[in-house]
Amino acid sequence: MLKKIDRRSFVRNLSMGAAAATMLENPARLFASGNRKQVRMGIIGVGARGQFHVSELMRRGDVEIIAIADPDPSSIAKALALTREKGIKDPVLFTKGDEDFMNLLKRDDIDAVVIASPWEWHVPQSIEAMKVGKAVGVEVCGGINLQDSWDLVDSFEKTGTPIMILENVCYRRDIMAILNMVQKGRFGEILHLQGGYQHDLRPQSFNTAATCCDGVDFGPGAVGNAKWRTEHFVKRNGDLYPTHGFGPLALMVDINRGNRLTTLSSIACKSRGLNRYIAHQPKGGPDHPNAKRRFALGDIVTTQMQTANGETIVLTHDTTSPRPYNLGFRVQGTNGLWQDQHEGEPEQGRIYFEDKSPEHSWESPVAYLEEYDHPLWKTMGKDAEGSGHGGMDFFSEKAFVEGVRDKKPFPLDVYDLATWYAITPLSENSIAQGGAMVEVPDFTRGKWKERVSFREIL
Repeated sequence: MLKKIDRRSFVRNLSMGAAAATMLENPARLFASGNRKQVRMGIIGVGARGQFHVSELMRRGDVEIIAIADPDPSSIAKALALTREKGIKDPVLFTKGDEDFMNLLKRDDIDAVVIASPWEWHVPQSIEAMKVGKAVGVEVCGGINLQDSWDLVDSFEKTGTPIMILENVCYRRDIMAILNMVQKGRFGEILHLQGGYQHDLRPQSFNTAATCCDGVDFGPGAVGNAKWRTEHFVKRNGDLYPTHGFGPLALMVDINRGNRLTTLSSIACKSRGLNRYIAHQPKGGPDHPNAKRRFALGDIVTTQMQTANGETIVLTHDTTSPRPYNLGFRVQGTNGLWQDQHEGEPEQGRIYFEDKSPEHSWESPVAYLEEYDHPLWKTMGKDAEGSGHGGMDFFSEKAFVEGVRDKKPFPLDVYDLATWYAITPLSENSIAQGGAMVEVPDFTRGKWKERVSFREIL
């Protein structure tokens, strides 16, 4: 889970610019006036991330939360506490087992659904929603297998029901400023990019309902991610969570929009972090069964990729070793590069331009980030204040809701979703073959050559 961004002086300066740049009303006030139709929403999965969506959607005046589906009583209770705190009508609940979401989908008073369930449910729930014409906003993860990606594309092309991947990092303020620089040619021609998911998830991976995050167990008796996510660490070795790192980079080089991924190769180091964590916990110890359990997931998984237009991309998945949180972005072109040094503190990043910076010397990126602040943030940064993850969630939710409301294409669509999800099973396949290079399917079936650039839709 991304932590809230502390934007310090960067935010203060940008907020002043945003206030001067726009006289737009707060969206909730505008929508509440009756000038916009309501989007009737169902939410499938209201664990920690689903509760974020409940909160964000209630910020908007053009959304009515009609129904919620989740078999976990604790998650339902927390979601209801959020809606009741805001004084809105209780959503209709679907809590009778894993398949009860199907009854939510049968309702004719729902326009769209947000899916924030455990990973293995994303694709089947999305496809069932698409079959009945409910627009889908699906949370991020990696695909369970390659066929999942093809099934999503085939379902969209058969039903015409749109689906959006809700990748909020694509809307991070400094990322969007860098994207603006890339699109304006400030870095020259892009050569190489790096990113990843580097987040110590060990405390979230082991707990019980009684002990929460200081436990040493996982599975059905646990809470949160430990109930289902840790099982993936036991069985799978690959980049299990690629989209936070890859999504923003895909926008930089127009993947599926005049460019595409062609091949990738992944390697993984040995697995030690989870065993060591359990061995050092007071409720665990070196003799605890989980301290001796074999986890398939390597502590650090590295994936290198090639694009049709000649760029290279490196992703790092690092969730089971001790480290501060960081996505490790790097954007490098023929005229310079930017590196994200510390999450949430843009002033600690580094930037260099051959045509401007002191020779072979890094600069602070803050002045450039202010100069190239993306138009979305310039005009609506004030409205994003107080939203989740430093405002990213506001823009991700906005793109989805307004796409449904105004019947316009989603900026991150089914072909993006299929490609980004596919990185996981492809990386698993490569690692199983000793780091072999594997081909990345063209999920657009050739349409990538003609599809409009991200600069036209973001």
